Amino acid sequence: MLCARLENAGGLSGQSRGLLGRDRLEPGTGMLFENGRFTPFMWMHMLFMRFAIDIVFLGRGNTVVKINRRLKPWHFSSIVFGASRALELPAGAADESSTQVGDQITFEPAVVGFEPITIPDGP
Repeated sequence: MLCARLENAGGLSGQSRGLLGRDRLEPGTGMLFENGRFTPFMWMHMLFMRFAIDIVFLGRGNTVVKINRRLKPWHFSSIVFGASRALELPAGAADESSTQVGDQITFEPAVVGFEPITIPDGP
């Protein structure tokens, strides 16, 4: 699993703010950015960021087209033609999940109010 909890960056104001002002991303969390319908490429900046992240760029069918690993603050991502979405994740998340270019990412809705149940080990 690449990310258990994904926050949508929302519209233009949310996307321009992104992760700014945060001290880190919790393990298993991330933020989804969606490209405009008529923009042929995506790129992300790390200006004013406080921590490194992985950025996974997705193209048609949510196929991974590029991964920027451990992108540091004050740097810029690759310019990725054909990307329609980008996932910002904690640094190392792409490696930990063995995500590679060509993988297809599936998004599943969260189950509200679901809590794991712990079953005791017998009597």
